[in-house]
Amino acid sequence: MTTVQDVMSTDLVTCPTTASIADVARLMRDHDIGDVLVTADGHLQGIVTDRDLVIRSLADGAGADAMIGDACSSDLVTVPATADIGEAVRLMRERALRRLPVVSDGRAVGIVTLGDLAVDQEPNSALGDISAASPNN
Repeated sequence: MTTVQDVMSTDLVTCPTTASIADVARLMRDHDIGDVLVTADGHLQGIVTDRDLVIRSLADGAGADAMIGDACSSDLVTVPATADIGEAVRLMRERALRRLPVVSDGRAVGIVTLGDLAVDQEPNSALGDISAASPNN
């Protein structure tokens, strides 16, 4: 049985809820990622994507100094590392999620993405090929 722990990424990038939109955008740029986990006192509070920065913040008039706590998705769906991969797939389908934080005692320990699942479950699919390829720089 494949578990979430077998496919999740553990190289997490996090920021506090008080970080600015500009700080988070720089984290995304510097780490070549599209999401950052938002924490308070080490506990997961939300997730913010590059799309969130544009749609929820900048398009609504928020400045680069606005706090990320106001832009992140805080209605989180999470999964434990021990969950069966099928549970992660079900949650992602039902909630139309591309990223699913993995938690233990309220703390983020990983993240599983559509790309992670494609590489593991359907490595010869277009998404599996794209997700396994080196990034374009």
